Order: sequence, then C-alpha cells, then structure tokens
Amino acid sequence: MNPIKVLLADDHDVVRKGMKMLLEDEEGVTVIGEASDGADAVEKVRVLLPDVVILDLTMPKMTGIEAAAIISQEFPSVKILIFSMHNNREYIINSVENGANGYLLKDTSKEELLRALTVVSEGRKYFPPEISEVIIDELLAKSGNGNASIPVDAKAIFQKITPKERQILDLIIQGYNSREIADKLFLSIRTVDNHRANMMKKTKAKNTADLVKMAIQ
Repeated sequence: MNPIKVLLADDHDVVRKGMKMLLEDEEGVTVIGEASDGADAVEKVRVLLPDVVILDLTMPKMTGIEAAAIISQEFPSVKILIFSMHNNREYIINSVENGANGYLLKDTSKEELLRALTVVSEGRKYFPPEISEVIIDELLAKSGNGNASIPVDAKAIFQKITPKERQILDLIIQGYNSREIADKLFLSIRTVDNHRANMMKKTKAKNTADLVKMAIQ
C-alpha cells in the first residue's frame, strides 16, 4: 500500500517541524511539503498534489478556510484535514461548509491524528465527538428554524432518529466500523447494524455513505 502523501500548512514553524517529525516516524505517511500560509498551501497543492493537506485555520495572506474552499473546488481528490486550536462553532461549521473532510484540535493525540489521516485519505469524514456534536447541533438548529438550505432528508435524520441512533451516527461520521462501534457502546454487532438499517429506512438513504453525507451536509 502506498504511503499517504501529506502537505503541512501552518504559519508556526515549530508546529510544522514538530508535526513533520511526528509523522515521518510512521511508515504509512510521507510528508511531501510544507506551507507557511494559506496562499502558499494552495500553490503547493497545485504543484505537489498531496493525498491530504493538513491546514491550520488562522494563517496570514489567506486563512485555512479560504484555502480549503479553493483546494476543495480545484482538487476534489485532495482531502482536507483542519488542525486547529479553535474549538469554536463558527470555525468548525465554516470549515465543513468549505470542503473540510475532517477537523482536529491541536491537543489531539498522535494516535487520533494518524487515524484521522487514514480515514480522510480513504475518502471518509473524520470528526471527533466534540466536533461532530457541534456539527449535528448546528444542523438541528437550522432544521428547527425551517432553513430551506438543509436537505429534506437531512432534516428527517435528526427529527426521527433515536438518541442511541444519534450516538451511533456520531461514531459512523468519525469513521468507526460496526465492530468498533459495538465495542465502544457495549452492544452486539447485530444491534449496531440494525440501528444503521433503521436510520437508512427512516431517511431513505441508499447506503451508509449516503447516510453520512446527509448528516454532514
């Protein structure tokens, strides 16, 4: 299996160097470049075509959110993982709306960073519990206000699913499979799969990927 090609974008040199040292210890990851601001990140993506770009949000010349919007539009195959100190609803929602495939806080563990890299490089989404809760709460708030920009199926998912199904959906969004979810929630795999099936039936989702797409749109 080819290593995940990563571009690091952060205006703090110490942070970039520290992340590079951390990631270069891993066989499945290769850091192919660094960028010191958002504009530099966009240019480096155009030249290097990484699998994943790890973006800070507050950078000079161009913010991480602005860079994410350009990268996601021009290079949809390049996955975007936000790595930020901001556990702030506005930053999180804006990041997702502008193409972020994942969002991590800078106090995250090495293990979670590596898991997030793997998950987003495979084309899935990765949001840890505290982040996915913000996203889902935002969608719930919009749904409650009758916001027409929220798809009908997305409204249905939050209006109809049970608390346990929401808990399972949170973990699905983070990239966990049925066995891992079962272990975390002390359930059987069959019970988890039944909850998946019930959610898809309620929302008319065609598959799990469709269900997740509805949840994070």
